Amino acid sequence: MPGGHEQTYRGKTILVVGAARSGIAATRFLLAHGAHVILTDSKSEESLAALVDPLRRLATPPAELALELGGHRMESFRGCDTIVVSPGVPLSLPYFEESRRHGIPILAEVELAYRHLKGKILGITGSNGKTTTTVLVAELLRGSGLKGHAAGNIGVPLIGLAEQSGVEDIYSTELSSFQLEGIRDFRPAVGAILNLTPDHLDRYTGFEAYIASKERIFMNQQPEDFAVLNADDPRTAGMAARVRSKPVLFSRRTQPERGVFLRDDRLIFRDGESERELFETGDIQLKGSHNLENVLAACAIALLAGANPNSLKQVIRDFHGVEHRLEWVADIDGVQYFNDSKATNVDSTIKSLEAFPGNVLLIAGGRDKGGDFAVLRPFVSKYVKELILLGEASGKIREALAGTTEIREAESLVEAVRICRRHAQPGDVVLLAPACASFDMFHDYEHRGRVYKNAVRALIANG
Repeated sequence: MPGGHEQTYRGKTILVVGAARSGIAATRFLLAHGAHVILTDSKSEESLAALVDPLRRLATPPAELALELGGHRMESFRGCDTIVVSPGVPLSLPYFEESRRHGIPILAEVELAYRHLKGKILGITGSNGKTTTTVLVAELLRGSGLKGHAAGNIGVPLIGLAEQSGVEDIYSTELSSFQLEGIRDFRPAVGAILNLTPDHLDRYTGFEAYIASKERIFMNQQPEDFAVLNADDPRTAGMAARVRSKPVLFSRRTQPERGVFLRDDRLIFRDGESERELFETGDIQLKGSHNLENVLAACAIALLAGANPNSLKQVIRDFHGVEHRLEWVADIDGVQYFNDSKATNVDSTIKSLEAFPGNVLLIAGGRDKGGDFAVLRPFVSKYVKELILLGEASGKIREALAGTTEIREAESLVEAVRICRRHAQPGDVVLLAPACASFDMFHDYEHRGRVYKNAVRALIANG
């Protein structure tokens, strides 16, 4: 169980690498426990002032805070007791090699949190659908009268919940492959891999290395734990024979002995001995077959964590999705505008396109993550009437998709929205589903999604 590795940080030097949400939350926690914290980030102190200035007030003796911003210092990586890493920081950096040579432990923020949280941890990873599933699991738990929390890589650092945690809390935790690289003892009572498609290949040596990082979610599980796996994805289904925990499958196409599956238009839960109907697919408010998979997975996870099967139906009826995930924005003169800024890889863009019958004006582009844009060709040909490209990867995407549809380019996301406004006709869909990371033009996918929504709303305001 988490919470069983209480550490004493008083007098210890902890290097926190990365001053984003996870790093700031970890720094707060460590300062509260009397540590000497060195917070380092490649960004300048001026750009991070709003985040780091409040930390200075927390650095009261015996706690100390040192800021090393605008670049990293090798001596700090070799002269500390422990390193805590934010998920956006590659563990392949040469600085960490120096730390490893000196035998310094390197921990993900979620590993630090695991050592202090009380209650039950549920871990959810995969290439797509993590955030929707994570939030839905927490909603299903709360709808059953349990103390469910959504946290992790959705913008709520797990360590930020440690001080107030209790034994009745259940943490539905989104985990990226980057976070899983830095775990050591982290052990979720229920771990889930939703699907596996090529992603972040700019950071990994290949697809197999990426898969291996995801599979680490199960590495500390024991026979009393559960591994929730997608039976329809051969890469995840094959893991059922390798895990030490109990495999539980979810499927749209098959009927596993233990898991949640689809029979006609009904969702069924089977525990290995008996089965029961949960609700009908008509109760699901989310668009797209991929979201049906997310619902199947979320129900399996929530039920294994103790949710009452009778409570699921109402929560599913009330759940309309998560911001920036195939989010409806507006209807302007019969044209529907959707924001799927979280579609940061090729597969997620395919799933987004498949949620519509066609007539899509697709806005795509950004920073290339090493994906194969040519995989999009049949889907763009089938669903997309115009493709509007922007960002660093626009040239590569244009080359990969040449001849599939009308292709235009925009200098900004606002211009892309305006182009769509000029060319869209009633019955069309304008969809932001970039297939790329956002960091060439935006702080993150949330920033990109907000800019898109504001641009759409400006169309309304301007008539």
